Amino acid sequence: MMTMEHCHVSAAGPSAASLKMLLQMNPFSSQLMGWGLMVVAMMLPKLIVPVQTIYLQSLRRYRLICSLLFVLGYLTIWMVAGVFMVGIIIGLNLLMPGSYLPALGVLIIAMIWQFSPVKQKFLNLSHDHYALRAFGWAACYDSLEFGVKHGLWCVGSGWALMLFPMLLPQGHNLAMIIVTYIMIAEHMEHPAAKVWRIRVPFRLLKYVLARTQMKLEG
Repeated sequence: MMTMEHCHVSAAGPSAASLKMLLQMNPFSSQLMGWGLMVVAMMLPKLIVPVQTIYLQSLRRYRLICSLLFVLGYLTIWMVAGVFMVGIIIGLNLLMPGSYLPALGVLIIAMIWQFSPVKQKFLNLSHDHYALRAFGWAACYDSLEFGVKHGLWCVGSGWALMLFPMLLPQGHNLAMIIVTYIMIAEHMEHPAAKVWRIRVPFRLLKYVLARTQMKLEG
């Protein structure tokens, strides 16, 4: 979904000319659009529960607009993060075109972040479902604010996982599928203590296996 062509870098290293060529081959706007499509594909399944919360707390006539404002706020945060992410991707592709080293480095960072108490704090915050006002502009504002905050917590917990597939010279589609599963699965887990620990999100796997067994038995 989001690929980058490589340009030749001379033995002297990256230069303004090679950066210009890389941006001509991979316009920043196109890369940012690809980032947006990737976010939509990977993140929208995670929004089912928050949108259900909005539906339960909103009047019927406000449900659609409040849900759309929530999604808008959420995606806006990811797009702002995407500006920095795309910049990092372009910079690393300029420094080490076609290399797996940047992806390996980010994978190591992602694994450390995955087990950190800060990551758990962001995951816990993403479970906060606020009391939303029900009428008029207040309802719209609360829904937009809810989306912005939810986006911040999701970016905080998943930025490294999201960056990893984009740095792979090959196989990033498979990596995206794996990362999507991990990010959805970990948000299905209950809030936990903010400590260093290995987190293995099993709830989604158990749910899938149970549904599969029910279909096979039915």
